[in-house]
Amino acid sequence: MPTVEVGELKDGDFLLDVREDDEWQAGHAEGALHIPISEFVGRYGELTEAAPQDGRVHVICRSGGRSAQVTMYLVQQGIDAVNVDGGMQIWAAVGRPVVTAEGKPGFVL
Repeated sequence: MPTVEVGELKDGDFLLDVREDDEWQAGHAEGALHIPISEFVGRYGELTEAAPQDGRVHVICRSGGRSAQVTMYLVQQGIDAVNVDGGMQIWAAVGRPVVTAEGKPGFVL
C-alpha cells in the first residue's frame, strides 16, 4: 500500500479527509476535501473534479485504517493515491494545524 508520513507532506499537497462529519467538524486540516468514507462511492465524482489532474491524492482519516481502504480503492481506479500514515492523530501530534470550519483551532475526535 502506498503510504506517506505526515512530515513528508508539503503545503499545497492535495488532502482527502474520509472521516465522518462529527470528526470533521471537531477539526481538520485546512484546505482538505471532505468526503466521508460512508458516502465515498456515491460522491466519487467530487473527488475526480477537485483532485489535481496529474497530482497525488493524500488520503487521511483518524489513524490510517479507513484511509487505507479508500487509498486501495483509488489505486485500483488508476489514481495516484497514498495513505497518510497515522492520520489526523499524528498530524496533530507533530503540530500541524487543526481547524474548524470557522477557521478556529480544532481538535482530533
